[in-house]
Amino acid sequence: MISSVFHRVTRTRLALHYAHLLSTSATQVVKHSIYVSKSTNPYFNLSLEDWLFKHKPHNDPLLLLYRDDPCVVIGRNQNPWKEVNMTELRGVGIPFIRRRSGGGTVYHDLGNSNFSIHLPRSSFDRNDSAKVVLRAIQSLGLTDANVNERNDVCVGRFKICFPHFERMIVNKRAYHHGTMLISSELGTLGKLLNSNKDTMQTKGVASVRSPVCNLRQHKPDISHEDFVYAVVREFQDHYNIRETIKWVDEGSDCEGIEEIRKGMHELTTWDWAFGQTPEFTYTLEHTFGWGTLKTNLHSKHGIILSCTFDIVDLVDRGGISEVRGHLDLLERSLAGEKYGFLEDEANPKELTGSESARQLWDELVKEMKS
Repeated sequence: MISSVFHRVTRTRLALHYAHLLSTSATQVVKHSIYVSKSTNPYFNLSLEDWLFKHKPHNDPLLLLYRDDPCVVIGRNQNPWKEVNMTELRGVGIPFIRRRSGGGTVYHDLGNSNFSIHLPRSSFDRNDSAKVVLRAIQSLGLTDANVNERNDVCVGRFKICFPHFERMIVNKRAYHHGTMLISSELGTLGKLLNSNKDTMQTKGVASVRSPVCNLRQHKPDISHEDFVYAVVREFQDHYNIRETIKWVDEGSDCEGIEEIRKGMHELTTWDWAFGQTPEFTYTLEHTFGWGTLKTNLHSKHGIILSCTFDIVDLVDRGGISEVRGHLDLLERSLAGEKYGFLEDEANPKELTGSESARQLWDELVKEMKS
């Protein structure tokens, strides 16, 4: 009994201690400049990054390094169905996460390392921060690495780093975030980031596809730890910072920070992951035994606004009136539904008597989930 109470009190004191170090109260700020996360939970690391970005004094540089368990991370203003192959994603059983910053879609696993350099907005320079990472890579022996015109870190024509940038006018902050490929599963990356939805037109930001390679293809013994310490050294030298690494974890270090906990939860919700999707239209065609059907779908914030069906090549005219009636019913019933979340059970009862309509419904559900 006494031992149990002692351990509870000890845990409480530890939580309060670390909460004090990383407190979000108005009277305290983020005190350290170099953070390395020991956690591989992407929901934690993305929420930690956002919290550090908001609460570090705007004139002070900050560096965060971490790596994640397998996941796909899309930009704040991107369309997940356009960017991600949902069928492949479900097949390998990993999540996709919408981060709070802009930029393109990236694949994370334990074979790549993520860095985030936070700076005053007034002095933010993408090329300058990219060269901090470049010099770190060169110091590890990859002397032919370079930064291209898009501020990507490359070896030859192959990209080894996916960068994205964010500016926050309110907090007078900006950051350069990137994913360095060290020994990532490039086959999985290629499958997951190939959605093949050419006829989906979105108002969101599309990713720019480029050939990629791992650092280990050029230096077989390089590790995540090598990259971390090399970037830390370059960051210290470039910004004249003499403090050492502050290691953090999602357990005792941050359990007292409500904003991080709420951020982790928000990233898992439908409203954030899908409901933030920009407006898009999608045109597709499918041929059935009775003819070819063209579908025009319009969606915003993950909700279907309208869906129209046009028969463009009719083979069997005998059942056209029945098919047209079911198409009209589908058009009315789809409006207001969540795109990609149609279930077979949701098929209106009136459709069960039509084999053609059932086939159409099955194909539509399959396409929206892919």
